[in-house]
Amino acid sequence: MHAGWRLELLKYAVAALLVVLIGSVIILSQGNSPAEAFSALLVGAFGSTSAVGTTIRWATPSIITGISAVIAFKSGIWNVGIEGQMYFGAFVSAVIGYQLLMPRGVHIVVCLLVAGLSGMLFSFVPAILKLLLDVNELISTLMLNYAALLFTEYLTFKYMGFDASELADAIATPDMQPTARLSVLLPRTSASTAIFIAIGLAILVHLLYKYTVKGYELKMVGENLKFSKFGGVNYKSTFLMIFLLSGFIAGVCGGTEMMGAFGKFRPGFATNLGWDGVMIASIARNNPIAVIFISFIWGALKSGSFHMERVTSTNRLVISVLQALFVLLVAIDYEALGKWFGEQRQLRMLRRQEKEVQ
Repeated sequence: MHAGWRLELLKYAVAALLVVLIGSVIILSQGNSPAEAFSALLVGAFGSTSAVGTTIRWATPSIITGISAVIAFKSGIWNVGIEGQMYFGAFVSAVIGYQLLMPRGVHIVVCLLVAGLSGMLFSFVPAILKLLLDVNELISTLMLNYAALLFTEYLTFKYMGFDASELADAIATPDMQPTARLSVLLPRTSASTAIFIAIGLAILVHLLYKYTVKGYELKMVGENLKFSKFGGVNYKSTFLMIFLLSGFIAGVCGGTEMMGAFGKFRPGFATNLGWDGVMIASIARNNPIAVIFISFIWGALKSGSFHMERVTSTNRLVISVLQALFVLLVAIDYEALGKWFGEQRQLRMLRRQEKEVQ
């Protein structure tokens, strides 16, 4: 077990080193200093209260979408519709947040619940398509992301009183009531107490998988479907529950974004937040606790990249490229790759021997 963890840590360390080296080459090609760029990246992530607040702000949705992905992936289900489920939850939460008047604590709980239930409802569609018609969930959830984005944009545009002359950036729902907003965590930053909701969800999911029978059943469906069926697990109901739970958490993420950083629904607010969760879950090997730590690194990179771009003129998209490259390097099965190279070497030796015999 310890040897396995050491090998995993070594793989992560080598991947990080390669990413830094490749990033340095890219930054040099832009005529900038890698040392200055990476220094500015760290300052932008941790150099002030504002920087730390921005890091926390971006770590929050990364944790929640990462946990949503973990629940699905751990059970062998490809729910890549997290972003669409999040949009749906965000829109309904924003509407409830400004339409209803309630005491502060009640209003926050109601907004979170309706956000989660909305995400769950949207995830119900691909789940039923899979169970009844055997539609591949990878394709259906991917397509429904676009449907959610366009549908929520249509609802905002149509029913909130906008007309065709309005600028796209101006289209948004009214501000949520103060009673529906989460508290600011650090003054003059967009970090909110949503970070505690995110960490709490990660811990709950960890406890679910580690200490409950139901969590064991969910994990077994992903690890060995045939064995889980022989063990008495109802695959269809378990599949549906996994999808709905993953969708619920994705919807909650949308709700926390509205109640924390945004305060209103604006179409297109969540660009790539769902995909961030997918990548983070992959790096974390579907470990809920690891998702927390990786999400803070993810948030730091996103926060620092803005400062890096301002100070050194290095395009912040370089960091996005390096994040994707890191995921790719970590995902490689080096043991299988080593076996393949070994087999190729043996084939070359056999061919050489055959030529010598001839």
